[in-house]
Amino acid sequence: MVICRAASMRPRGGFPYGVATTQPVTLRRFLTLTGRAMALRCPRCGGGSLFRSWWALKPACPSCGFALDRGEPDFWIGGYAVNIVAAELLVTILLVALAVATWPDVPWALIQYGGVALALGVPILFFPVSRVLWLAWDFCFRPDRD
Repeated sequence: MVICRAASMRPRGGFPYGVATTQPVTLRRFLTLTGRAMALRCPRCGGGSLFRSWWALKPACPSCGFALDRGEPDFWIGGYAVNIVAAELLVTILLVALAVATWPDVPWALIQYGGVALALGVPILFFPVSRVLWLAWDFCFRPDRD
């Protein structure tokens, strides 16, 4: 099943308008790359050790040389969006589940203060995963950047 062609009508990476890549974006490819990202592995080869620190990626994958810096100044804005949306969705689901599970004696103070702590802490914990996820999804849909 092909979800879409991994090309758009925008020039990028030196490709002229309308040039398509030969790699179709299949559900299997998307799930494979997403799984590698969730394991903090290189989207292209599955190799590990992509981070210099919690906040900084290495310039390239040590196994295959895949460029982790995509060369766009605003590239990581998508990663930040993935981080905030995923983290806050998780926090909301947890807090609603707690309220439903303890109904009618809902611990509102725990939800209020615990919710704030989770809303601040979960994005920090999810930060490396969100960066590699965004990188994997970019590689999935725009492999001609490789």
